[in-house]
Amino acid sequence: MNETIRGLVAKFGGLPVAIDQIADDADLYAAGLSSFASVQLMLGIEEAFDIEFPDNLLNRKSFASISAIEKTVNIIMAGRKVA
Repeated sequence: MNETIRGLVAKFGGLPVAIDQIADDADLYAAGLSSFASVQLMLGIEEAFDIEFPDNLLNRKSFASISAIEKTVNIIMAGRKVA
């Protein structure tokens, strides 16, 4: 999952640095992720993992880092399995 998320951040994030230079817990906004890019990233993640972000997880914290995105995707996928 981590590599998929990294690929999506590289594709949609528009970051000025290579994704392999960004640690899992690095602040993506500090690295250059814009609000517009985060929306594009969200759409890419939804498509890649066949999920939909609920309103309560559509926030800056969910996209703050690679680790945060992975945690958020896991939460959504776990909730989907229960439903």
